[in-house]
Amino acid sequence: QVQLVESGGGSVQAGGSLRLSCAASGFAGSGYHMGWFRQTPGKEREGVASIDRDGNTRYADSVKDRFTISKDNAKNTLYLQMDSLKPEDTAMYYCAAGLLWRPMSWLLLPKGYNSWGQGTQVTVSS
Repeated sequence: QVQLVESGGGSVQAGGSLRLSCAASGFAGSGYHMGWFRQTPGKEREGVASIDRDGNTRYADSVKDRFTISKDNAKNTLYLQMDSLKPEDTAMYYCAAGLLWRPMSWLLLPKGYNSWGQGTQVTVSS
């Protein structure tokens, strides 16, 4: 059974950094594309960053050059390094994994994934 457990969220001042981790179990992460999403109350879940099984990455324009997604296949762990954080980055952040092939254009969309973690809260104060 696929399980994704996020950690590393917290509160930070604007301009600060956080590193999110997502520990995966029940599957080999190297065979999946994986991604980070975020959501605030009343809004749709938004794709932040994705990494496919070949290591190709994609980012939302709002986080490009500030966030970095990476994956350690040996540890079956996904990371999101978040630098230069802004108050508008405040959200619940979710890790996601997808086994079935999907077009690259789907990898920042929720429909590109079939397994989700429970989320970790990130709060950025001004």
